[in-house]
Amino acid sequence: MTTTTAPRSRFDTARQVADAVLFEGYVLYPYRASAAKNRLRWQFGVLVPPAWGPAQEEHSLQQTQILMEPKGGATLAVELRFLHAQRRTVQQALDGGGFTDVAELHLDDRVLVPWDEGAEERIELTVKTAELAGAGTVLPFRRPAREESEPVLGPDGRCLGRLVRRTEEIEGVLRLHTTEVDGPYRVVRLTAVVENTSPWTPRPGTADRDAALPLSLVAAHLLLGLDAGSFLSMTDPPEWAKGAVAGCVNRHTWPVLAGAPGSADVVLSSPIILEDHPAIAPESAGAMYDSTEIDEILALRTSALTDQEKREARGTDARAAAVIELADSMPPEVLERLHGAVRGLREITGPDPSLDLVELADLPGPGEVLSGGGVFKPDTPWWDPARADPADPVRDRIPVDGVSVGAGSRVLLRPGLRRTDAQDLFLQGRAARVEAVLHDVDGGVHLAVTVEGDPGADIRREQGRYLYFQPDEVTPLEDE
Repeated sequence: MTTTTAPRSRFDTARQVADAVLFEGYVLYPYRASAAKNRLRWQFGVLVPPAWGPAQEEHSLQQTQILMEPKGGATLAVELRFLHAQRRTVQQALDGGGFTDVAELHLDDRVLVPWDEGAEERIELTVKTAELAGAGTVLPFRRPAREESEPVLGPDGRCLGRLVRRTEEIEGVLRLHTTEVDGPYRVVRLTAVVENTSPWTPRPGTADRDAALPLSLVAAHLLLGLDAGSFLSMTDPPEWAKGAVAGCVNRHTWPVLAGAPGSADVVLSSPIILEDHPAIAPESAGAMYDSTEIDEILALRTSALTDQEKREARGTDARAAAVIELADSMPPEVLERLHGAVRGLREITGPDPSLDLVELADLPGPGEVLSGGGVFKPDTPWWDPARADPADPVRDRIPVDGVSVGAGSRVLLRPGLRRTDAQDLFLQGRAARVEAVLHDVDGGVHLAVTVEGDPGADIRREQGRYLYFQPDEVTPLEDE
């Protein structure tokens, strides 16, 4: 076993997503320490000291189990990454010399406040897969306590104060071993355990999570890479491996195939559930840290902050300051890209052939008049402005069970189990009125309806907030 740095190129693609995992929820909009939601920090992948975890229902270890097929003398590269919380205090310079702790230090462009910053830590090793059989490999690690200070200077170079950062000592261990798996192919189950072994204990009679966090592994996750061989997907394994995959036990983390699409030599084991081959949207202009919020919304909201709010955000954290600068300097064309992107598009020149609810014989022929007016042109998509019969949700009608259905038609709701939610199921068997017939860019048809007897139906019509069902989820009723 060696603790040399793993080849960077192997993890480059996966590390982009891993960085997002590392800083997931690091600092939340509006990026100020004074915001209520930024006062309870570090929600993902926190491995606390053992003495703190059980009583508070938090965890001191995480376990990853995944199947792999190493080839020959394959080498496994492992990278454990986590944040080490460092406590930052703000001190103001005294006229007679020395410093004193303060709650705020006002500068021209920011307001400095106490804050817990996250310093990235990495534990790296490479090991031959053959060495992991049996007892496997155990790698203890330690990060010492330290204290650093950073002077805060005014425009004239005069010292106005300083930032003092204190970091507590952390101890942990990384355990790796493999076991043989019965099956038609040579597959082994890799078990990787990350454990916080810091000997810290809370003071008697206290229950202070803030005191435990500086000794915790925050947003802990693993990158695993094989130089020869492959891993098996946990979410979509081959048929012959499904039983073995079901026998894997993952605690407080979930492994997915990472790296380039189609590859299987890199795994990201994350405290956040992801799909295989996760990727950062190419439209994203930079990290905004706010959990699963949408970049466009965050950029617009951040731009709308007052100057004073931006000063507070800049003084909260260097990463928060970077978000403010990103939002303020984002060109309109970059912001426009955040509005959305079409990942796949196919040409629609007529009804979607996958819909069995409309018989081809029921469609008008070329040159025939449609029910909503205009002429049917099979070579022109319905959404094309050049088409003579552009979509008209109010006038359009479609055949359902041989009955022409459109705005004003009464239907019986029969929500489909394969694409509905619990709320729709409550409407099973209820009568409704069709308000509009809508088409999407993929050729799908949707009926906008209001439920009969709904006291809010008039408000829904006024605001255009309808319920939506597909044509095979309704049965036409006789009009009154």
